[in-house]
Amino acid sequence: MFYTRWKVFLLLTVWYHTIDGEELDKKKLQKEAYDMFMHGYNSYMNYAFPADELMPLSCKGRIRGLTPSRGDVDDVLGNYSVTLLDSLDTLVVLNELDEFERAVDLVIKQVRFDSDHVVSVFETNIRVLGGLISAHVLAELIKEKYPERMQTYEGQLLKMATEVGNRLLPAFNTTSGLPYSRINLKHGMQDHLKRQKDTCTACGGTMILEFAALTRLTGDPIYEKKARKAMDFLWQQRHRSSDLMGTVLNVHSGDWTRRESGIGAGIDSYYEYTLKAYILLGDESYLDRFNKHYDAIKRYITKGPIFVDVHMHRPTVATRGFMDSLLAFWPGLQVLKGDVKEAIEIHEMLFQVIQKHKFLPEAFTHDFQVHWAEHPIRPEFVESTYFLYRATKDPHYLHVAKQIMDSINKYVKVPCGFAALKDIRTMVKEDQMESFVLSETFKYLYLIFTDPEDLVFDPDHFVLTTEAHFLPLSIGHTEPVENVGNPRRMVLRSDEPKQKNYVCANPIDFTKLPTEQEEARLIRERTKVVLGELRNGMTGGSGGQSGSCESPAERMRAWHFSTSNQDHIKQLGQMGIELVNLNDGRLHLSHTSANGKRVTCEIDDEPLCWNKPRTDATLKLVTNGQFLHSFFYIFDTMFIFVFYVFAFTTLGILTYLGLKKSRENLLQIPGVATLD
Repeated sequence: MFYTRWKVFLLLTVWYHTIDGEELDKKKLQKEAYDMFMHGYNSYMNYAFPADELMPLSCKGRIRGLTPSRGDVDDVLGNYSVTLLDSLDTLVVLNELDEFERAVDLVIKQVRFDSDHVVSVFETNIRVLGGLISAHVLAELIKEKYPERMQTYEGQLLKMATEVGNRLLPAFNTTSGLPYSRINLKHGMQDHLKRQKDTCTACGGTMILEFAALTRLTGDPIYEKKARKAMDFLWQQRHRSSDLMGTVLNVHSGDWTRRESGIGAGIDSYYEYTLKAYILLGDESYLDRFNKHYDAIKRYITKGPIFVDVHMHRPTVATRGFMDSLLAFWPGLQVLKGDVKEAIEIHEMLFQVIQKHKFLPEAFTHDFQVHWAEHPIRPEFVESTYFLYRATKDPHYLHVAKQIMDSINKYVKVPCGFAALKDIRTMVKEDQMESFVLSETFKYLYLIFTDPEDLVFDPDHFVLTTEAHFLPLSIGHTEPVENVGNPRRMVLRSDEPKQKNYVCANPIDFTKLPTEQEEARLIRERTKVVLGELRNGMTGGSGGQSGSCESPAERMRAWHFSTSNQDHIKQLGQMGIELVNLNDGRLHLSHTSANGKRVTCEIDDEPLCWNKPRTDATLKLVTNGQFLHSFFYIFDTMFIFVFYVFAFTTLGILTYLGLKKSRENLLQIPGVATLD
């Protein structure tokens, strides 16, 4: 016991000081993140534009209708240069203002939205509409801040965003108000599209930010009205007992066709937009809804630092034995809510998966085995890392981000960009670079290593959409901004609002102290211990798959064992272990292994084990390192003895001094000294 404790202590000390103790050069890493984005962006512009996506292995563009179809995956593509539209605001973040001006000019002159293709309403909203609105807002900001720039810009991007919004509006013509999942950009809702009546919760619940922003910027109420109706209907369809949401429902009747409930694919951004709608618009009803959902998730879906999908109507019954990578956004959302400590736990769980596999697989089991091996360079984990670094100022998250960048550069960087991984176990690449790699992944990596004051604009005056596009919190004001004394902004640490010249837009408890670096480290260490116990409990099982979420009986621990406890004796018997009480009071535990060998251990401060007949006179440890073991045993015993002597001596001295001081104070009180 002593030897193991010291070995673990020394190992953790060395590990901590070599990993998190190393000071990183933020400027150097900022430049590296910048170079990574520019490599991907320039590759797209040189080899793919005006196509929607870059094919980084082929060094050419993916064009809808010409490039071989990939099925529904191609619903992201509409022959509208989606990668460029999605990346415009990242150019501003990186202070590439010359290129931003050039790119905006290219979009205005060349991008059109009237192609005869069926596209995803959800993806077109978050990538195209969100990208256009964000770029418009930042273009106006740059024009005001630098009058010599953007001189030919007159709101053209907002007009293009309005056109996209109008082309998406027919999808909302359903009985419930939930939008159809797909629409033809040129012909609208064709008959064959109307026959697809099911949509996912996230698909219908991830419209409110972009559509509300479009309404506030144009003055046309139709967009926000449509998106609000969809959000209201989804809220009505929650399970009234559990407050959980299902995954897929009918756009007309609202009947659930898939009742699995989690926080990953199919539901994720609905929860995100419920909270962010409150942050952007200041509408308390959205915060009330999110809080109810959040409580339900903590009650039924969160199991310590892991998540278990359940039935929305039977939340004690699990539906699957794995987690998907999209849930990695959750710690970032928890930071916005002010629940930083739990965010640290979940983030650490995800980081342990990355430590094991180098990347976060598309899905992984509860004991961290690969379930779906793809990795398209998703941004969700990096997003959460950014928010946790802002909230804790803990350099650990700089190290995490650096590790992510190192893996990307080592395994997915290619001469023509960055290629998604088909299988993280073999690092086999795929000829695909999604637009979110430039729009989100590299944007968040750059932001992690950049102080907010070094940016062209203050990011805390914006809410980031699920595609990392910037929407100004000023649109939530009920009166013109110039008449507002205290503008709204995001606050990620409870010790920030000392200036009191702004209104906090996100729900954060200012009565709590912020989570600092040392506390964050302790939470991570505790989480690793819990995860280790969970994985050990799953060893030899079915990969964590279970039909129920009911907690298993607590396993027996050595320090808790009692020979007088019949349940403990019974558990030993079930494990094939025989307990023998010797006349001198010692205990022997014997077990016969599968190969017929009998192993016996003696319970003592140090367990002595042997696998052959032995007498006390010839007692020998079967383990190696006897000398070092004995050294640590003696050293630990002496250390504890000296520590107790020192502690009691110090306590005695302090007690004596305290009594002496009390007596002196007592004698100074008039009328008391005469009692001596």
